[in-house]
Amino acid sequence: MKKIIGFLLISIQLFSQDSLKTLHSDEVLLMVQKYHPIAKQAFIGIQASQANILAAKGNFDPIFSQYSSQKTLDGKNYYLHQSPNLTIPTWYGIEISGGVEFLNGSRLNPEQSLGQTSYLGISIPLVRNLVMDKRRATLIQAKIFNQMAVQEQRNVINQIIVDAMAAYWNWVKSYRVYETVKQNLKVAVDRQSLTKKSFEFGERPAIDTLEAASQQQYFSNIAEAKWLEFQNAALDLSAFLWWENNVPIQIPYHIIPSESLESIQGANFSLTDLIDQAMKNHPELQIYSLKISALQVDKRLKFQGLLPKVDLQYNQITLNQTPFFTAPLFENNFQYGLKVEIPLRFSQGRAEYQKAKLKLQDESLFQDQKRRSIEIKIKSYHNEMIALRKQILTQEATNKNLIALVKAEESRFNNGESSLFLINSRENKALEALEKLIELKTKFAKIVYALQGSAGLLGGV
Repeated sequence: MKKIIGFLLISIQLFSQDSLKTLHSDEVLLMVQKYHPIAKQAFIGIQASQANILAAKGNFDPIFSQYSSQKTLDGKNYYLHQSPNLTIPTWYGIEISGGVEFLNGSRLNPEQSLGQTSYLGISIPLVRNLVMDKRRATLIQAKIFNQMAVQEQRNVINQIIVDAMAAYWNWVKSYRVYETVKQNLKVAVDRQSLTKKSFEFGERPAIDTLEAASQQQYFSNIAEAKWLEFQNAALDLSAFLWWENNVPIQIPYHIIPSESLESIQGANFSLTDLIDQAMKNHPELQIYSLKISALQVDKRLKFQGLLPKVDLQYNQITLNQTPFFTAPLFENNFQYGLKVEIPLRFSQGRAEYQKAKLKLQDESLFQDQKRRSIEIKIKSYHNEMIALRKQILTQEATNKNLIALVKAEESRFNNGESSLFLINSRENKALEALEKLIELKTKFAKIVYALQGSAGLLGGV
């Protein structure tokens, strides 16, 4: 109930001001881009991808650890072991670590040193994971996926705007048709009144009053139908209009369009420029490019499986708080380890690398197909725009001729050379022609946005 009341209040506040007795396409665009739930969902995707970047960076966080262990039995202190440690991962797969180890007791491992031992060490992957490892790949891909989320938002907004503007221009068309029929109805009402008076004065036969009444009733019914279409078109457009706090907006029926269909008829676009812009910056193509970049990172990671694993670990040791590096490396007070693993056939590594290459090829083919599909769609809409422009010119000439015929028929009627039946027939034909002209102009307006949308130009940069 609170949401319904809020919805009504917002609608009243937005459309009760004098400046908002009309609605402009720019206002529709603003509300769609800023408040539409799907656009907001796309932004949530961006925020989620930013959280994934932070999570991936967590793999490079320094790690502090503390190990404590003690054993006593029958009053004997077998051992007491304390070992705090700090490990610092670095970008190139190298880990730096340092810590203190305190060991005391009567039952110790001979390999362990009694008392306090401090160490500073480094762990280096000499072959596998030196150039790329899982940790780095995860962070690089997380950043790529963040860029993909931005392009997804552009793509979503691009499509919503195309749909919203189609609904807007359909609303404009419905209003224009309704106003046209209302004008015809007014003429029919005036003619009926005049014909009735002429009949009463004996200047017109009774059949003319029936003919005039029939035309008035015909236009009255059409006006009711067109008013219903205008109301429903407003509802269709309202589906795209939202305000702050996810409050939907419904366009009141007294709100009318502030621009005519003619305001957009001069739009013109270079086909070459549209295709060039689409190939460079279309969000769907950008998404494919970013997917390919992510797969290239995965391919580099999988290549590491074809290399032997050779890990070196070196610790410089000091006993009982004596200084580090009192002697050269590998000469005194040190500990090192070298671990080598070489799969004899590298079967898993070869298979994973092959799969990574195939995924990359597959995505490249999808990108080529999408590029071609976008180009064809742009050309198709551009051809339709050119054809509609020609059809509009022809229909305007036809409409002008039919209006002239109506006036000529009225002149003949006033001279007693015609009838109301012929005038009504001429008017009906003229109305049909005008409706067709309005329909063509509406299609042109929709194509203007569909053409820009096909090139990916409506979702921002």
